[in-house]
Amino acid sequence: MTAAPPTIPVVRSLPSPGAYMCGLTWSDGLLWHSDQDAGRIWAIDPRYGDVERELECSRVRADLTWWDGQLCQVGGRPKRIVLVDPESGSVVGTKPVEPSSGRLCGTEMSAAGMWMGLRDPAVVQLRDFETMTVQREMPIVGTPSGLTCVNRLVVYGEFETGLVRALDTTTEQIVGTARVEGRPTGMAWDGYSLWYCDFPARRFKAIRLDDVLHGDRWS
Repeated sequence: MTAAPPTIPVVRSLPSPGAYMCGLTWSDGLLWHSDQDAGRIWAIDPRYGDVERELECSRVRADLTWWDGQLCQVGGRPKRIVLVDPESGSVVGTKPVEPSSGRLCGTEMSAAGMWMGLRDPAVVQLRDFETMTVQREMPIVGTPSGLTCVNRLVVYGEFETGLVRALDTTTEQIVGTARVEGRPTGMAWDGYSLWYCDFPARRFKAIRLDDVLHGDRWS
């Protein structure tokens, strides 16, 4: 029997202003977070957890990312990318994610395009942001909730199992698996730490990427 991976330590923890934690991304020194039940997007100061900005967004359904001065929120029915002005909160456009479904959970932008995590079947896709066409698709282990990217790695969480996995997009292999506190949804990379939304705890928690890649050190 394969032993369950150990729980890695949390290095920072901040309270969430809401209760239904969905998306998380990083921009301009702030954590940007979306909450489905509240219908809000908040900009959070990572030093103390203060809310720096609050935007109304009734379409929130899953993850959140940032591109070219706009927030990109997974929202609507069926799910699509909803483009939100970060100053006013106005919806300035949408991008369909074909084929239309509720599979899309995680998103993060990179120089290569938009990375997406989808369920049933579980895959990570790289899509061209302008056309939303699939450039690459990789089957993955588990069921993704939120994700983020660090260089060539896509790091995704699994709500049901409480695991975080690191996928090397060059080799298409899982190169790290670790158990985290709680149940992860949205994820973000601030340049130093991985942040995730711990849904039942209603907190943002930071972990070290190196611990995800070498989680066995905690066994």
